[in-house]
Amino acid sequence: MYARIENDQICPSKETEFLEKDETICVMTEQEWEEREALRSSLGLPCENTVIHFCKLENQPGYLAATFRIPPKQENEVSLAFSMYLLPGKMVFLDNGKTVETQMEKIAQKKIRNGYTLERFLYDFLSGLLEEDLLFLQKLEREIAVIEEMVLKGSCPGFNGRMLNLKKRVAKFYRYYTQLADVGQELLDNEMEFFGKEELRMFDRYRDKVVRLAGETQILRDYAMQVQDVYQSEISIRQNDIMKMLTVVTTIFLPLTLIAGWYGMNFAYMPELTMKYAYPVVIGISILIVVVSLVVFKKKRYW
Repeated sequence: MYARIENDQICPSKETEFLEKDETICVMTEQEWEEREALRSSLGLPCENTVIHFCKLENQPGYLAATFRIPPKQENEVSLAFSMYLLPGKMVFLDNGKTVETQMEKIAQKKIRNGYTLERFLYDFLSGLLEEDLLFLQKLEREIAVIEEMVLKGSCPGFNGRMLNLKKRVAKFYRYYTQLADVGQELLDNEMEFFGKEELRMFDRYRDKVVRLAGETQILRDYAMQVQDVYQSEISIRQNDIMKMLTVVTTIFLPLTLIAGWYGMNFAYMPELTMKYAYPVVIGISILIVVVSLVVFKKKRYW
């Protein structure tokens, strides 16, 4: 796929126009790029078929090389990965999926301002990758809030698994945004002097946007840790309640056990054993001990 920015529009183009004119864009799969040796040679670009693990931008002699890996927003989705080469007046995307084409279609459908350039397209493209991220982070925040409410209500089945999954997703996007912030900083450094002052201001806004998103994910990480601490506190409270109940029961039955042990001794001369009312007296004493213990615990608010 070839395109060209002309008359403030993104128009379809051909390979000859891509090579001969400026403000042109090329989108290919890695296999197509590998097969176009003449095109690579004319542009002075390498043929790299490597697995993309993260986002980065590097300055190479005569061009900028970038890779992007976007973590999935849904559990049943996979990461999106593509690479990009930026030369004076030209851009090359290598994408085995439809990520780049989809973003280009979205940009083309929007109202493009006057004096549209390739650098402005790059800014719109990078910003478009973040278009729905704030809503996604708000969705993650709501999920954490729901778990927190369930914890406070004392019923949160599968808490550890759910919270671990959320923390992993937040951590992935935090790394993703910090990597994009580095990409924005590399663009701002402008070591190859590809961009003018106006373009640098745009990339500065892009970097600030990414930094804010990274800050939002950091807040979510702290929020998730706080909810986990609340969960541990609730477990400790429930354990304390159980131990308190066991302590009450043990305290009540301790004197009863003493009585049972005392009169269970096999001594020959124990006058209480021959008394006519010894048995009901012991029963009365035991009941009195239980009642007094319960009254004391109630006043002390142990239960």
